[in-house]
Amino acid sequence: MPKAKGKTRRQKFGYSVNRKRLNRTARRKAAPRIECSHIRHAWDHAKSVRQNLAEMGLAMDPNKAVPLRKRKVKAMEVDVGERRQELIRKPYVLSDLEAEASLPEKKGNTLSRDLIDYVRYMVESHGEDYKAMARDEKNYYQDTPKQIRNKINVYKRFYPAEWEAFVHSLPKNAMEVE
Repeated sequence: MPKAKGKTRRQKFGYSVNRKRLNRTARRKAAPRIECSHIRHAWDHAKSVRQNLAEMGLAMDPNKAVPLRKRKVKAMEVDVGERRQELIRKPYVLSDLEAEASLPEKKGNTLSRDLIDYVRYMVESHGEDYKAMARDEKNYYQDTPKQIRNKINVYKRFYPAEWEAFVHSLPKNAMEVE
């Protein structure tokens, strides 16, 4: 449906807006977010990507950072030390990244709470009788005795300390400690 006549206003130019600053902030906001917090905090938006990475001691192009030696240039001596070394003004970024990379990776594999409860119930009820576990009414997925045994072994492997405490809490006749 068309608008009523005289209801649209003409856009006027905003003379009071600093266009240079507006464009710079728009460009900065449109730039991709740097995921690494160490690099993000040391980043200087006034400099180029190459300059920023060089100040941190990082390479933008790995092919230029570690050049391959040509095999055919044996007749001429090429001095590799002639390349100028760029000054590393922010060495703390490199040390932080190395420290973070040297940390051991945490294990992300865990079992679901349902599986843990299932295994504990089966062991409490039946001990090591896997055939009785397979016939149990709480065996909703109709696991075979071997499948149940494998689930119990996975639980033992993932949580060995918890398994030992659980086995010792059971009555002696229910479970024979392996």
